[in-house]
Amino acid sequence: MASTERIPPDPERVAAFRTGVSAEARAAAFLTEQGYRILAQRFRTRQGEIDLIAAKRGLVAFVEVKARARLDDAAYAVTPRQQQRIIAAASMWLATHPEHATDELRFDAVLIAPRSSPRHITAAFDASP
Repeated sequence: MASTERIPPDPERVAAFRTGVSAEARAAAFLTEQGYRILAQRFRTRQGEIDLIAAKRGLVAFVEVKARARLDDAAYAVTPRQQQRIIAAASMWLATHPEHATDELRFDAVLIAPRSSPRHITAAFDASP
C-alpha cells in the first residue's frame, strides 16, 4: 500500500517560486505603466510557459521575466531551449486567440533585480528558424 505521507517541499524551490511570482507581478506593473495591457499571466501548455502576454497598439508581446541578483545576470538567463519552449507556447496561445492573428508579434524580456528599475528588452529573441 502506498504511503500518504507528504514530502515537504524543498525550501529552495519554494523561495524560487515566490521570487518568480513577485518578479512577474513587478514586470506586469511596469509594462502596464508603459501602456501595455496584460492579456495573460503564466500561460502554460505542455510545450512551455509564457510569463506574461501583453498588448499595445496592434502588438502582442510574449514576455519572459527573469529575476537575478544583477540585471546583467538576468540578461543571459533566457536559454535557446527556453526560447523554443516559449515560441511553441506562443503558437498554442495564438491558436486559441485568432483575434490577434494579424497583430505584430514579438518576444520580449523584462529583467528584474533588487534595487533596480525593471529593464524591458524588446525583441529579446525571435521565432525565425
